[in-house]
Amino acid sequence: MFLEINDLGAVIYDYQIEQITEGNDDIVLQGLAAAEEEAKSYLTPNPNQRDYLDGRLLYDVETIFNATGLDRNALILQHCITIAKWHIVQLCNADIIYEQAKERYDRAIDWFTKIAKGSINLSSLPQLQLPDDDTTRQPFSFGSRAKFNHDY
Repeated sequence: MFLEINDLGAVIYDYQIEQITEGNDDIVLQGLAAAEEEAKSYLTPNPNQRDYLDGRLLYDVETIFNATGLDRNALILQHCITIAKWHIVQLCNADIIYEQAKERYDRAIDWFTKIAKGSINLSSLPQLQLPDDDTTRQPFSFGSRAKFNHDY
């Protein structure tokens, strides 16, 4: 698993996790797994939409999230544990500023959205290489709207 329970120490205190989960590590593991899946969903291109063929960087999501320890990308890790904190904090508001957690969650999601759209590129992340056949890559499209007629 990309995220570890010890990683949460950067965004939430241990006693707060203990109060929220009442010592149940399964709740923490569920929050970590949900955060990892949410982050993956932003970085994985949708094969049913051809938008991702517009020239933006495509990331090797499996390689990114199979990394462990110090090999993990620090920025991806930080945003993932922020999302995990949000999933855990939803259960209870024990000595946590809810608005601050929500703001940081929104900021992490906004960052992943920008990565997915290609407005932010992380060259340090592993990237997928698409085959270079001209039939699949279309950097732009052209056409016109259907003719509009006023029928009186």
